[in-house]
Amino acid sequence: MPVLFFDIGATLADAREEADGSLTLLPRPRVLAVLDAFLDVRRGVISNPGSSEGDAERAASALREAFPGRFTDDALIHWGPKDSREIFDEAVAGTAGEGIPASAASECVFVGEDHQERAFAGQAGLRTAAHPVFTSAALENRPVLWARIELSEDRGLPALETVANQTEVVPVHIASARLVLAMASMRGVATLEQAGFTVDLRGPVENTAAFLIRDDRPLTPGQGFAGALDKATTRATSAFGIVADELAGFTAPPLLPLGPAPSGVYVAAPAGAPIEDIHLPGAKPGHTERLLPDPALLSRPGEAWAQGLAAGTTEGLAEPGPPASAAGDGRPSPETIAAVGAAVTPEVLRGHIARISGVEPLRDGEALLVRSRDASAADNPRVVEALADRFQNLGLRVRLHRFRWRGRRLFNVEAEHRVAGADSTVLITAHLDSTASSGEFVDETGDPRPYDPVVDPAPGADDDGSGIAAVVAAAECLHHLLAEGRTPTRNVRFVLFNAEEQGLVGSKFYARAAAAADDRIAGVFQMDMIAGRQQGSTPTIEIHAGSSVPGPVVGASDTLGALVADAVPAIDPAVTVQQLTGPSDPAIGRSDHASFHERGWAAIAVSEDIFAPDGGPGTGTRQYHTPGDTLIDQDHSPEFAATVARSVTATALTLAGL
Repeated sequence: MPVLFFDIGATLADAREEADGSLTLLPRPRVLAVLDAFLDVRRGVISNPGSSEGDAERAASALREAFPGRFTDDALIHWGPKDSREIFDEAVAGTAGEGIPASAASECVFVGEDHQERAFAGQAGLRTAAHPVFTSAALENRPVLWARIELSEDRGLPALETVANQTEVVPVHIASARLVLAMASMRGVATLEQAGFTVDLRGPVENTAAFLIRDDRPLTPGQGFAGALDKATTRATSAFGIVADELAGFTAPPLLPLGPAPSGVYVAAPAGAPIEDIHLPGAKPGHTERLLPDPALLSRPGEAWAQGLAAGTTEGLAEPGPPASAAGDGRPSPETIAAVGAAVTPEVLRGHIARISGVEPLRDGEALLVRSRDASAADNPRVVEALADRFQNLGLRVRLHRFRWRGRRLFNVEAEHRVAGADSTVLITAHLDSTASSGEFVDETGDPRPYDPVVDPAPGADDDGSGIAAVVAAAECLHHLLAEGRTPTRNVRFVLFNAEEQGLVGSKFYARAAAAADDRIAGVFQMDMIAGRQQGSTPTIEIHAGSSVPGPVVGASDTLGALVADAVPAIDPAVTVQQLTGPSDPAIGRSDHASFHERGWAAIAVSEDIFAPDGGPGTGTRQYHTPGDTLIDQDHSPEFAATVARSVTATALTLAGL
């Protein structure tokens, strides 16, 4: 007798924790329809709710609330870590019941998004599915494959969405208006081809996950390949070869090439392959992007809002409507600039950076100094807790957005001031993790060794301690404005993303969940590395608005970028602004704003001078991803960071109606 076991987090639902510890599960797209299609099949859960007291009870209660009547057999509910085959063996053994013999492992199916967990389930003999949409395929032993879907001029993304949502197809990345990477069964492929789409199959999904690896090397003519190969294929083939060589000792089965990607290559990595640690020669920030399956990826809900902003609409709202600026022209008022200037100061930023980069204790009255905010480091959850408490003390509604990466439970931190009747929400964001993966380390004998994210220092004062400090200071500024009686017309949300250094993982999960929850986002202001300025250089702010996602998001993001650029002279007229947009923006897909572009929302990333227009080095920090990225680094300037943070904060709060 077959038995279906489902993972909860991300697979069945998005998990959100309130400040009081309560847990809410929001079902993912197409999940309820899948569950209801298998009402005559025994269904259970294999999920890890955490190891703290009461975690399993809270998860069980949230499961009943989110999926009433769909998981009623308590004997098939299994809580615990999925870091080995043990819990899967227990689940199979637990299928026996009164008058019911235990099912064979081969009759059981584990449905889970995490490819490492699927590998452990496979070791226990279970069949697996990478997404609930493929549950039937797993039951029937039908393969699911990586597929490149090509769209003709007359068949756009909405047409593909209509067909994909009626069959066994789940997109994972939109490369362009003419190419989508997806998972598909052969049944799904047949439906796509019958609808007029061209499908190029690349290999089995099984226990793999997809990544986009960007190649920043200059491409020279005839780079070891026949001239008949086009530039994109040449670049992809070369990049894949380097990555495969680097991972040769880690992968079994080997890395799978999925063909050319925007400025790089798509790869499917098997469980256990540390693909986030691979750096192609000359790799620039954000060279790796984790790709997540999502049936709703093609819908891009932010486009309805982006359309109005791209058209320059600044007053009047429809339902849904475009974001409007309370100031009319989007420029901050003198009062707002003055308030921001008083709250977001170099001293304030220096204080926040000192606490989260290990110069001063993380909390007043305690001795703990942060050694690293790396997603694998023990200090990462401590920083999450401290930041959540700081936002809580500012009177904001705080929620932790839970997700898993490499078997670890991680959290994004969200803090919001809600406004009754608000049409949308303005996001001020940064990433909270750090890394020192480009540093030089030696073992006890003095020989070079790789970076160990668990124990090595990664202070990340600039990347992205400066962004964290700016977001917290912006929240403090809003707190002061509210105390003075000023009220925004839109919700203002402060979000700190985890695991950005692992391929935008935290923001990918966050934006995917926001889209599923039908969030209305007026604009996203991401600050990623804003304190780096080499001494003697011209202070230069980069504003990145470019997106590979077609549609109004491009123009809308340009509008957000222009608003920040217009605010800079009012903050510091000596600062140079470099606006980067369109397909030539070198930061496309390279910071957390890209996770929102993917959904059609207007978003920009504001940074120090990282990407010089000529491809050479910028004038920002020279300690990128090293233990030298500290508050006392000669390239670290809280004064410059204050200029950037003030410009962004003033613009974002103005968009919010202040």
